[in-house]
Amino acid sequence: MKIKNYRWIIVALLFFATTINYLDRQIIGLLKPVLEQEFEWTETDFAKIVMAFTAAYAIGLLFFGWLIDKVGTRKGYSFTVVFWSVAGMLHAVARSAFGFGVARVGLGLGEAGNYPAAAKTVAEWFPKKERALATGIFNAGTSVGVVIALVLVPPILANYGWHEVFWFTGALGFVWLIFWLWLYQVPSKQKKLTAEEYEYIVSGQEETETEEGKNPVKWSKLFSYPQTWAYITGKGLIDPIYWFFLFWLPSYFASTFDLDLKKFSVELMIIYTATTIGSIGGGYLSSYLIKKGMETIKARKTVLFLFAVLELSVIFIQFAGNVWVAVGLISFAVALHQAWATNVFTLPSDLFPKQAVSSVVGIGGMAGAFGGILFPLLIGGLLDKYKALGNIEAGYNILFTICGFTYLVAWLIIHLLTKKAGKVSLEELS
Repeated sequence: MKIKNYRWIIVALLFFATTINYLDRQIIGLLKPVLEQEFEWTETDFAKIVMAFTAAYAIGLLFFGWLIDKVGTRKGYSFTVVFWSVAGMLHAVARSAFGFGVARVGLGLGEAGNYPAAAKTVAEWFPKKERALATGIFNAGTSVGVVIALVLVPPILANYGWHEVFWFTGALGFVWLIFWLWLYQVPSKQKKLTAEEYEYIVSGQEETETEEGKNPVKWSKLFSYPQTWAYITGKGLIDPIYWFFLFWLPSYFASTFDLDLKKFSVELMIIYTATTIGSIGGGYLSSYLIKKGMETIKARKTVLFLFAVLELSVIFIQFAGNVWVAVGLISFAVALHQAWATNVFTLPSDLFPKQAVSSVVGIGGMAGAFGGILFPLLIGGLLDKYKALGNIEAGYNILFTICGFTYLVAWLIIHLLTKKAGKVSLEELS
């Protein structure tokens, strides 16, 4: 039986995989107050657990990108989901900070494969003009996964325990795998695909401009361009802030506003839902300026500057008199972060030929991941220091201040590096 618009079923699979990916990633942050009480973790212990995940994620970006290209999306995506699902479930048998660190290494390695696999799947299944829409749909799973975690974790934790949280959420990946193996094949092998849709997909894809296995871009040469370092700055300085928002906000609300994480949290749901609004709005604003005639790089840097200035508002969280004022300020901050991130993510395609874009994105992703390794050291040290003084809120206030100013610092560096630098040509990189 032939199915019309089958490619959108594929996008649905990518969306649910990304949702599960971020659901599994977020569990440790929601369970932090419970786990640190049972195992007597310090803030530094938790920071090291986060660092273990981030370091493994950085390594996994390179490994799974290579593996998926080698074995294909059907096998490669299956392997990465099984890998991270097993690692997620193994959290349930951990009995120390070291044990959780080992489990997080497995989770980080496996979860790193999601984006390379999803991006390659979109390239296989969509014509050029629809790829951005398809990517936007599956990427929405990042926010949805966090929101679902907020809904699922409290009742499981309240009725069973933290072990069951990891068992249940980890098992969701295997449910997804059943549908993936049932529904997915590359277009040329998919018998449910109509001839018309297959022709539409193939005719709208880019032609191969180089022989397979022969990339004209010299990877090491990319580091000689200020444009590359502009992207490294945008990812390396700012990505760690999102890790902070992702992993420490539940603990912040628990310690500052006595939020009971065993109950459904409307506050955290509002905050993480705001990231979707920021992602769409940030991309729309720079596109609007470009349509109005503004030069592409100028439009990107204009909105980046605007978001950087507005992000200073996160500093005022320390003056929040009640939980809802804090929710409003943090929701605004995370929305601005995603608006910033959306525009930074377009810089490689703005500044480099398409043959080099994946390499530059990979380099920047690694920089962001390594920044996510170092920043938790500062977070853990500060929070432990002020917790010992009986004033952990002061530690969070310092961190929010650092976050607020970092966007402006990053923008200034990006501006200076790209002030006289245009788009790099393919001939320059060959």
